[in-house]
Amino acid sequence: MMRDPAVLGRKIGLPEPMIRTLGRLRTPARIQDFVSGLRWNHATEQTAYSVVRVLQSGKAHCLEGAFVAAAALWLAGHRPLLMDLGSENDDDHVIALFRRGHYWGSISKSNSPFLRYRDPIYRSLRELSLSYFPHYLRRRRKTLRTYSAPIDLRTVDPSLWVTNPDFCRDVFNRLGTARHFHLLPARMTGADLRPIDPIVKQAATLVEYPR
Repeated sequence: MMRDPAVLGRKIGLPEPMIRTLGRLRTPARIQDFVSGLRWNHATEQTAYSVVRVLQSGKAHCLEGAFVAAAALWLAGHRPLLMDLGSENDDDHVIALFRRGHYWGSISKSNSPFLRYRDPIYRSLRELSLSYFPHYLRRRRKTLRTYSAPIDLRTVDPSLWVTNPDFCRDVFNRLGTARHFHLLPARMTGADLRPIDPIVKQAATLVEYPR
C-alpha cells in the first residue's frame, strides 16, 4: 500500500488542494471530525456523489461521507473499506471501516447524533454492527437487520467513486448486492423486539442539520 499521500492522491485523481486537505487528516478521529463538519445533503432526489463532488459542494449524506472517509483513510495508510448496514422498512446506512490491531472501528456521516464514530474496540464486524442496533430506529421500532461483508475500494476504479461527476452507481450497487449477514437470531422477527421508550424516541428525533 502506498504511504505517501501526495503520490497516492495523484494516482487516484484527486486535485492537489484536495490531496492537501485530506492528507492532513492522519488519524481516524481527525477524519471523523472533518466528515462531521460537512453539511448534510438534503437533496430530494437520490444522490451518490464522489469524493471530488462532495469536497466541492461541502455537503454529504452517509454514503458520500463514507466515500470521503475511505479516501482519507487510504491516504493515511489504511485500507479504504465500506460496510453497508441493512434495515427493515428504513434507510440503509454506510460506514467506513478501520482497524487498530485486531479491533474494528468506524467513521460515519449521520444527521443523527447516535450513528456516528465508533472507537476501535470491537473484535468483529458483527460486534461493531451491534453497537448501532439500539440507535437504529424508526418511530419506536429498532430497524437494523444486517451488515455486509466489507467492500475494499482499492478493487474499484477510482474514476467510479473518487472523481466520478455523476451518480456513483457501481459502488452503490456493490454495497446493495454484497453478502449480508443477519443480526437477529434465527426465527426472531422485528415483532419480537421491544419498542423503545418514549424518551428514547424523543432523543432519536435530534438532528444536526434540520431540513
